[in-house]
Amino acid sequence: MEYRWRYQDAHGRDVAGPDVMFADQTEAEEWFGAQWRDLLDAGVEQVTLLRAESEVYGPMSLHPAE
Repeated sequence: MEYRWRYQDAHGRDVAGPDVMFADQTEAEEWFGAQWRDLLDAGVEQVTLLRAESEVYGPMSLHPAE
């Protein structure tokens, strides 16, 4: 199964983001760790990790906890 990220705005609406597939969860999370600031700058407010079409976890805000 492949993993990918779903990108959303602050209201939970899907927004465009990099269409990248990953072989495993670790690879997806490492990529996200290196890219989250760029995603936030591009208008992504939250992400959900998907395995095929099933949610692994999320939505997860890209903003620091207050």
